[in-house]
Amino acid sequence: MLLIFSCSKKIRTSHKVSVEYGGIKSTANQPPHQVSSATQDPGPSNTLALPGPGDSKDSQKGGPQNALVVGPTMPSTTPNDTGFQSKSTAVVSASGSSERNLSTSALMERMPSKWPRPVWHAPWKNYRVISGHLGWVRSVAVDPSNTWFCTGSADRTIKIWDLASGVLKLTLTGHIEQVRGLAVSNRHTYMFSAGDDKQVKCWDLEQNKVIRSYHGHLSGVYCLALHPTIDVLLTGGRDSVCRVWDIRSKMQIHALSGHDNTVCSVFTRPTDPQVVTGSHDTTIKMWDLRYGKTMSTLTNHKKSVRAMAQHPKEQAFASASADNIKKFNLPKGEFLHNMLSQQKTIINAMAVNEEGVMVTGGDNGSMWFWDWKSGHNFQQSQTIVQPGSLDSEAGIYACTYDLTGSRLITCEADKTIKMWKEDESATPETHPLNFRPPKDIRRF
Repeated sequence: MLLIFSCSKKIRTSHKVSVEYGGIKSTANQPPHQVSSATQDPGPSNTLALPGPGDSKDSQKGGPQNALVVGPTMPSTTPNDTGFQSKSTAVVSASGSSERNLSTSALMERMPSKWPRPVWHAPWKNYRVISGHLGWVRSVAVDPSNTWFCTGSADRTIKIWDLASGVLKLTLTGHIEQVRGLAVSNRHTYMFSAGDDKQVKCWDLEQNKVIRSYHGHLSGVYCLALHPTIDVLLTGGRDSVCRVWDIRSKMQIHALSGHDNTVCSVFTRPTDPQVVTGSHDTTIKMWDLRYGKTMSTLTNHKKSVRAMAQHPKEQAFASASADNIKKFNLPKGEFLHNMLSQQKTIINAMAVNEEGVMVTGGDNGSMWFWDWKSGHNFQQSQTIVQPGSLDSEAGIYACTYDLTGSRLITCEADKTIKMWKEDESATPETHPLNFRPPKDIRRF
């Protein structure tokens, strides 16, 4: 009877120990020769040391902590063996599975990227530098016959140049501040200009003089666009308003108000939304021209939207800001994707041609060329300032393609106009496409 009582007492104490240590089996009840052999054996390095409450007698006696078994372990059968042991084995087996994944990743089947592969484009090179302006060249427009182009400058003049030879044909004076916007009509023999002097002027190119002025802006006028199908002119400026003018009567049809800051970019379309404006308040607004109301506001950008470019064929446009260059669908304005690189500068100008080559010009003189479809940046070039200029004068303020899309004209802070064309000698072998599809598409 005494023997049975002592056995049950032992069982009870061992039960207490196992509960107290959360499933780590105590070696207090082991025979002494087993304990000594366990202490002499060095054992594996990944031992689990758990201090008991108040340093129990078992740990003071020098009983070893149980070694943690690495690898798949059998599920515990004892009701007391719950808690830490099962957790620890789960952690180890998880790390083991990640190691297994690393080793088998080479054997896994690769999923093809859904990102469109960019079209190969020849790199562009500078082939002509035109100097003649006495100030920063701020705006440019190409004649619809593709024989000449005009540039507006901070020297308050508008100069007309021959597109083929780059020879100066004419200088027009009349503005009293820098000329920030230019457009040439394809329906009339008119050219339109806008400047920091709040003036919007209509020039008759048969007489080479101003025939109309459009008064109403309260501050400098930063951008200008002509409607493609009706005789309407749009101007945006520092008064945060895009004004719609009737070309013939000089009347203001609408004042498209809603932006909180300077309207610095605008383009028009034949169908709704007929007017799209970008502003320093970081938003892009689409306008209903009939009622002069906002159709939708795009708030995707975090910085000023200084430049926008409409694709000549597709129903889409791109907008440039210091944070990203984004592509949007038309007419709804759904966000498509970001361009795959960040220029990390203030982008003042952008243009797209029919082949899908988009160019963006930055404040630091960087000129990046992009594939429109995929958003891949296939060329990064840096403009070179003309001799006698400071390096800080490497800034691009305006750019446009000619009507064929094979010549690019940039207007720069070193008072020059530079002309660019594709390198005819380049092939996909000499300039291979270095494209890696993005792993994750940046949404912001």
